[in-house]
Amino acid sequence: MKRFPLFILIVLLISSCKTDYEKVRTSNDPKLMYEAANQYYADGNYLNAQTLYELAIPYYRGKEEAEDLYYKFADTHYQLGEYILSAHYFKNFASSFYNSPKKQEADYMAAYSKYKLSPNHKLDQSYSGEAIDALQDFMNVYPDSDKVEECTKLIDEIRAKLELKAFEEGRLYYNLKNYNSAIKSFENMLKDFPETKRGEEVRFLILQSSINWATKSIFEKKEERLEQTLKKYKNFQRKYPESSYAEDVQKIYEIYQEEIKNLENVRLKDTSSKY
Repeated sequence: MKRFPLFILIVLLISSCKTDYEKVRTSNDPKLMYEAANQYYADGNYLNAQTLYELAIPYYRGKEEAEDLYYKFADTHYQLGEYILSAHYFKNFASSFYNSPKKQEADYMAAYSKYKLSPNHKLDQSYSGEAIDALQDFMNVYPDSDKVEECTKLIDEIRAKLELKAFEEGRLYYNLKNYNSAIKSFENMLKDFPETKRGEEVRFLILQSSINWATKSIFEKKEERLEQTLKKYKNFQRKYPESSYAEDVQKIYEIYQEEIKNLENVRLKDTSSKY
């Protein structure tokens, strides 16, 4: 009986065990790859579909099937949660097939993929800014689209996330007793989100940070910072005459008065010591 070398047996074994997918993938037959990719796509096997579409794309450039092929290829990335790539490929589709009836949908999916990249508010929000820009651009280009209302909701959702992040950053500075940074952070938040529902709380925390910073300041800086606190106190009182923080705000004013009195006493002592 003739014996085959071990490596030949292994090759024969691997060849006989080749899956249908592997046979298509290595076939170099673009039509077969495209048809199989469509079937995998329809079955929800997006990974296999993606690989076969990618292999088939060079063969179908300029052909009738290219539009359908490239759109589905972009969508496989979205379906697999590869949102950076799906945003890229949907945008490329919209640029390459600008007369396609799917162009608007592709532009929306490119923007929506950016939205899907927007992370938890505790993380870096660079993608959130990109998502807002992309969604706004979509609404500017397609003002009559039935997606406009959805885009508005998504932008509001992202802005709420950015607002929460800004608030928590200010609150972190406050908890760390870094009161100057807390003031700046909260004031920036109010500039970026003037309609925030946290406005009263944020302005109270600014006032509280201001008095805390002033009382801990060196003598030469104390009066100036106390006067800044007084301005914030008066502005708060004007804006929120019925504030839920009224008692705490009054205590801050009393601390201000006491600190100003102490400064005056120190000056009187200094003046007396000169004579």
